[in-house]
Amino acid sequence: MDKQKLFINGKWEEGFEHEELRSPYNQELIAMIPLATKEQVEKAIESAQQATQTMRNLTTFERAQILEKVSDLFTERLEECALILAAENAKPLKAARAEIIRTAETYKFAAEEAKRLHGETVPLDAAKSGKGRFGYTKRDPLGVIAAITPFNFPFNLVAHKLGPAFAAGNTVVLKPASQTPLSAIMTAKLFDEAGLPKGALNVVTGKGRIIGDHLVQDHRVKMVTFTGSVPVGTRIKEKAGLKRVTLELGSNAAVIIDSADDLDAVAARCAEGAFNFAGQVCISVQRVYVNEELYEDFIKKIKYYTSRLVLGDPKSEETDMSALIHPNETVRIEDWVKEAKEAGAIVVHGGKREGSVFQPTILVNTAENLAVSCNEAFGPIVSVNSYKSWDEAIKLVNTSEYGLQAGVYTTNIQKAFEAADRLEVGGVIINDIPTFRVDNMPYGGVKNSGVGKEGIKYSTEEMTELKFVSFKL
Repeated sequence: MDKQKLFINGKWEEGFEHEELRSPYNQELIAMIPLATKEQVEKAIESAQQATQTMRNLTTFERAQILEKVSDLFTERLEECALILAAENAKPLKAARAEIIRTAETYKFAAEEAKRLHGETVPLDAAKSGKGRFGYTKRDPLGVIAAITPFNFPFNLVAHKLGPAFAAGNTVVLKPASQTPLSAIMTAKLFDEAGLPKGALNVVTGKGRIIGDHLVQDHRVKMVTFTGSVPVGTRIKEKAGLKRVTLELGSNAAVIIDSADDLDAVAARCAEGAFNFAGQVCISVQRVYVNEELYEDFIKKIKYYTSRLVLGDPKSEETDMSALIHPNETVRIEDWVKEAKEAGAIVVHGGKREGSVFQPTILVNTAENLAVSCNEAFGPIVSVNSYKSWDEAIKLVNTSEYGLQAGVYTTNIQKAFEAADRLEVGGVIINDIPTFRVDNMPYGGVKNSGVGKEGIKYSTEEMTELKFVSFKL
């Protein structure tokens, strides 16, 4: 059991108070986490502010070199980082290793993007009054960025904020999720080892209300990038004033299965998308709408692939699915399943607890107004219903107040393009599940799913100020 420290201005600083960090799987005490005071948050912001000129003065080559080194360090320390994930958020080792591989790749993308950050020339003489003038744009770093990150991908989603920020020449104050601070602390260690200037990264752990509010409202913070719940995201936007804000919020991802050459493969993929990391993924498969002609076969197949999942200790090599992040979440999911059953839904598979683990659960005949249908589950539940017409399927997907990504399986090219046009989401994934994501693609939703885009190129641009320069020749 370790007593952790804050990372401020390139140094490890003791906390005045600490809280216990326990394993979601067995409640084993893992570490004691410092609770940053307002004064320490203030010191972190000031350190980041003082380092802005140093970061701005780094060449793009030097920024890229630091990010490349961090990418290499994650590859070298893969097993150590995977074990941190298994301990602090009960991510099974197989999935934990996959996240670390992605994290290394994300920093590699950021290193490459640092070298591609440039402006363009503007043909001023295209205007009558522009004769004899030359214009161009350039991208300047914003300065201090506040990054507030979630528990579910605590290495890779931190990388999606730190990588673009440093590629653009910014500094960061990072507030990680309370349940997953160890991954952020390890990230700080690796950046320090890679030679990041002191003060460019500060990690403050503790209570979101104290740290988050201070970061959001401080005038030195030029941008807030947040991944988390809709209520917290809404509050951040209200308090941020004229700061730039990127919000990656909730989802209720749906799949339409219109037609498929291999229904077995589709069912296996949907089971994977619904129950990977116990459904605690923003783009987890939560709703599946199946053409009525395929419906009965699909139910049998997804039940089969779900039944093969191994539940248990996240540190076991065999485990596919483990505990939810907190016992309260298990209770909530249990209540949602109970509500659905009382309203006429049928549990095809699962529906019960196994210690700290909630079984992967398939529901059918779920009404659209149930919590399992219209809210974000963030747990191991998937609802499967049939539809008669293509228009009905599109309408069912669009009824959600969320719109992050949606998947469509179809062998009809016209329907594929129609889905791309008509689905009210930020990303349409044809012939795959909405859970598909690679780290260089644009990622962000509409409606209550947030504002702004992630994906390294797009985040890097969000974290810069476009400046125009004109010369009279």
